[in-house]
Amino acid sequence: MESSPSTTANNNNVWLFYPNLIGYGRIVLAILAMYYMSSSPVCAMLCYALSAGLDAFDGWAARTYNQSSRFGAMLDQLTDRCALLALVMALCKFFPDHLFLLQLSAVIDIASHWLHLHATDLSGASSHKQSSNWLLNLYYTDRMFLGFMCGGNEAFYILLYIRAFWAGPLIFGSFHFMSIFPLIAFPIAFVKSAISVVHLYTAAEMVVAHDVKLRENAQKAK
Repeated sequence: MESSPSTTANNNNVWLFYPNLIGYGRIVLAILAMYYMSSSPVCAMLCYALSAGLDAFDGWAARTYNQSSRFGAMLDQLTDRCALLALVMALCKFFPDHLFLLQLSAVIDIASHWLHLHATDLSGASSHKQSSNWLLNLYYTDRMFLGFMCGGNEAFYILLYIRAFWAGPLIFGSFHFMSIFPLIAFPIAFVKSAISVVHLYTAAEMVVAHDVKLRENAQKAK
């Protein structure tokens, strides 16, 4: 018999929360994707897509069974960031001419989410999906916008990976047919990186504000 939300809400074994169990599965699939990235693109993309797709279900499980947790939020963030980082690392191998831009995209992605998560903890917010910035508030509260941006961003890197193995016929010059699809998704990935820069700046503001508050409290205590 399936446990009711009221029953699972009283379960304090965070390790075995339903969304976290899904998260462990996502990690296994991401590791398998990493293993196959150089040799078997079909297996790699299947595992990667399944891992990314399950991201929607762990959020659903957390809301449905009242099993949101800080551990789950961090697990979700780390899985997303590390899986994408692994894919970008593979793309650096396949597209060495674009090494710097690929490195920059990964650095911005990792740094912004890392600092945002820590800034949220310092501010005492109940969720990392809370922000006073209008753009970040839209990003986190409008699920259609969030899904479009995240899906489009993932699509860009996945399509670029597919292009590395299946270039398709030449259309003109050295431009191959399969290059069209990453180009279509690129604007979404670019805007997503721009949002990450906003993430980074607003998170830095929050950490600085926390430091100022600590210093002011220390000066008052003297």
